[in-house]
Amino acid sequence: MTPALPPRRRPGGALTALVTPFAAGGARLDERALGDLAAWQVAHGTEGLVVGGATGEAPTLTEAERDRALRVVLEAASGRVPVVAGTGTNCTRTSVALARAAAAAGADAALVVAPYYNRPMQEGLVRHFAVIAAATDLPLLLDAVPARTGIDLAPETLARLAALPGIVGIRDATGDLARIERTERAAGPGFLQLSGDDATAAAFTALGGQGCVSVVANLVPGPCAALQRAARAGDHARARAIQAGLAPLIAALSRETDPGPVKLALALLRPGLAPDLRLPLVRPRPETEAAIAAALAALDASVPAGAAA
Repeated sequence: MTPALPPRRRPGGALTALVTPFAAGGARLDERALGDLAAWQVAHGTEGLVVGGATGEAPTLTEAERDRALRVVLEAASGRVPVVAGTGTNCTRTSVALARAAAAAGADAALVVAPYYNRPMQEGLVRHFAVIAAATDLPLLLDAVPARTGIDLAPETLARLAALPGIVGIRDATGDLARIERTERAAGPGFLQLSGDDATAAAFTALGGQGCVSVVANLVPGPCAALQRAARAGDHARARAIQAGLAPLIAALSRETDPGPVKLALALLRPGLAPDLRLPLVRPRPETEAAIAAALAALDASVPAGAAA
């Protein structure tokens, strides 16, 4: 008899966009490193984990690898924080299959990116997400990242999608803070808004967002969680202070395409985790490595006391 899945939890706060560790020069998943990283994240304060997104190099993962990575993280998290599965592709049928697999594995929600490369019109976006939502009972978070996909979700499109059962929120990776109010007007106040931009994480929550899917949290889950707690509590001075302390590291990680820099930084912090990437991504340049090392070395002095907990 198949065991019952645990009840799903609504994601929010500081969520880590997990990298996918590889072994053998990128040839296979490093399941031990992934499980250790996920457990370390939970122990150090992350409020949620996102598996198989852009930071997890999803386009280079097979469907079997996506499923295995999700199950490794779910096991490591042990129900202590929500786990969101990246299930979006530019093929509707594949996205449906991935969402169904994530639901069967026990994910709390799915993060579904706007279809890249084929760049559908807004009506195509509505139909794409509607088919996925109808095919599974897994709550869906839309993923708007025009810099990677070449396409955006118009306010009127968001209004139509938010009215569909199962579509519960959006990750907005544009860094445009004016979109928060526009999205709320279009989708309603109950629509979950998560930032996908570390540089504006404090401001996003202060202006009405409900958290951030963070790259830098791979390295500093405690401070990222402390930032979100402060912003939610209205302690904006503290949230801004933590944001300022993290700014040099965020800038260093932004020098080249994610996740190359953050994987390199993780390898510096956690020697058991290799910085291996899958082509077409390649190891960051020496000057980027130097900038990352300098930002990591200065981190303890720049982040306010108590933010690591």
